[in-house]
Amino acid sequence: MARIVVEEAEALIDKEVKVLDKGFVRLVDYLGGDQRIVQSARVSYGEGTKTFRADRGLIHYLMKNWHTSPFEQVQLTLHTKMPIFVARQWVRHRTARLNEISGRYSVMKDEFYLPEPSQIRFQSESNKQGRSDECVPLPEALEIIDKLEREQKDVYSHYVSLLDKNVARELARSNLPISLYTEWYWQIDLHNLFHFLHLRLDAHAQYEIRAYAEVIATCARAVAPIAYEAFEEHVLGAVSFSRGECEALVALMEGRAVKLEGRNLASFEAKMSKLREGSS
Repeated sequence: MARIVVEEAEALIDKEVKVLDKGFVRLVDYLGGDQRIVQSARVSYGEGTKTFRADRGLIHYLMKNWHTSPFEQVQLTLHTKMPIFVARQWVRHRTARLNEISGRYSVMKDEFYLPEPSQIRFQSESNKQGRSDECVPLPEALEIIDKLEREQKDVYSHYVSLLDKNVARELARSNLPISLYTEWYWQIDLHNLFHFLHLRLDAHAQYEIRAYAEVIATCARAVAPIAYEAFEEHVLGAVSFSRGECEALVALMEGRAVKLEGRNLASFEAKMSKLREGSS
């Protein structure tokens, strides 16, 4: 069987898409596409139909009913450059294969992440691990960015001075901060990429990794547009409810009071808000 070529994906090959201030995402290669998904799904009962409408219906059926293995037949290889703190969140997705630049073999570049003033915000009171929507006043934000930049320059000059003294690279790098940029090649199948995107496109994800997820989503859409359409329909745009939340839904439909309280109630109300937004 010949290699599947997707014109939209071919147009993205080797094009660096800028992310944040110094990072990028580059689609290196891909394997398969929507056609490969339907081919692998149909192998159990022969060729079957091959019309676009039938293929689209099958892919939506697979996504809706969590038949994930056909999506694993499609792979993307990406070259990405990101701050180390983004990479450490990213690497939690352990189903991918990656090869990262090594500070033992290479001299790390003088490239550090500096946030935009609009991203200098106060700690959220409702989310212990995230920033709030309230921006730090601009004069103070600019002072913070200046301080971050001065500290980055200082620590990098110390790193260089250790290298100049022939201190081993693996030791000299040890004080470099997590705002330093790193690079890797990252290969992942489409099913696990969709899981990555489901988590990292979410509004609760940190802004910096969400910026990368948005670009990677365009790569996934280019490689398998029907599969991405199904992902948007049945995963990104969907809402799941717990048993207690289902009981609350029934109570609402019957005009009864909802018995959820505290965080459970807040979570339920957030899901209902998402439902209303999706139907508007």
